[in-house]
Amino acid sequence: MTEAEKLQRFNALQDNTLLETLDIEFIACGDDWLKAKMPVTEKHLQPMGLLHGGATVSLAETVGSAASWLFLEDPKKQGAVGLEIAANHVRSARLGETVFGTARILHAGRTTHVFEIRITNEADQLISFVKMTNAVVSRAHKVH
Repeated sequence: MTEAEKLQRFNALQDNTLLETLDIEFIACGDDWLKAKMPVTEKHLQPMGLLHGGATVSLAETVGSAASWLFLEDPKKQGAVGLEIAANHVRSARLGETVFGTARILHAGRTTHVFEIRITNEADQLISFVKMTNAVVSRAHKVH
């Protein structure tokens, strides 16, 4: 599957989800990484006018969960769900900026995947550093 086909597949899953609400879009991928972007709009802010940490973690979990699909043995029979996520917020982002989340695999096991996810701004400055562990599970139901 080409990069364009992978991105189209990931972006096709966003209708009526948090991805659509937060305007998250997958924009690039490689063999061991996936990148998405999210604009900082009024709906992404906390009361002080800065990017909400929860929105940042939502971007990280979105790109980290999707990146696991790159490593599944059989995506028709398996899925990946978040098991643990930990974030350190080191810089803020403001209204009108765009932030990017890049997930890189650290461990691709049979039952778990561990990712390093860097949230950066347009100047490639670190906003948040996230570690995420996903559980690889049997798909008992249809993913929409």
